[in-house]
Amino acid sequence: MIIKQASFVISNTDYKKCPDDQKAEYAFIGRSNVGKSSLINSLTNNKSLAKTSSKPGKTQLINHFLINNEWYMVDLPGYGYAKTSKTNRAIFHKMINDYLLNRKNLICLFVLIDSRHNLQAIDDDFMQWLAENQIPFSIIFTKTDKVSKNNLAKNLKDFKKKMLENWSELPNILLSSAHKKEGLKEILNYISFLNSEVN
Repeated sequence: MIIKQASFVISNTDYKKCPDDQKAEYAFIGRSNVGKSSLINSLTNNKSLAKTSSKPGKTQLINHFLINNEWYMVDLPGYGYAKTSKTNRAIFHKMINDYLLNRKNLICLFVLIDSRHNLQAIDDDFMQWLAENQIPFSIIFTKTDKVSKNNLAKNLKDFKKKMLENWSELPNILLSSAHKKEGLKEILNYISFLNSEVN
């Protein structure tokens, strides 16, 4: 798949205000500072589509982008960001959960994981919740350019081993580097495959 057109549609705090035309939708989420906005911008080849910042927690709304006039890419607020009030964390938590539980045209949620780190409890708990609620998801490991190939292979092996302690099978796993534009083709091809399955 080649993205020829990517345009901002709407930002909101309520899934009920999301576009209602039932186009297939693919959402991206991860812990704050995982490189989510950078990956979205690299996938769409648009440096200013999703807001990036050196400070975590920049995304605080549900952001819809229309891709090739055919499907939506959705930028969700990050989770696990401690440097905000409990009230705000509760608001983000409800916003995300309501969206994930009620958005019927969400085909796949991409959970972004920093490839430099071991499986974190917050990521594991979140993915367990997704499974319990039958929300389809895949994993994208980010920032693979920031770790050596040997360490990356070790981290992936350890990650999978840790997950298999509680999972009977692993979700689809993709690798990416927004900085070096690696893995983008594989992500887009996977979305194209999923689109062909629902059409």
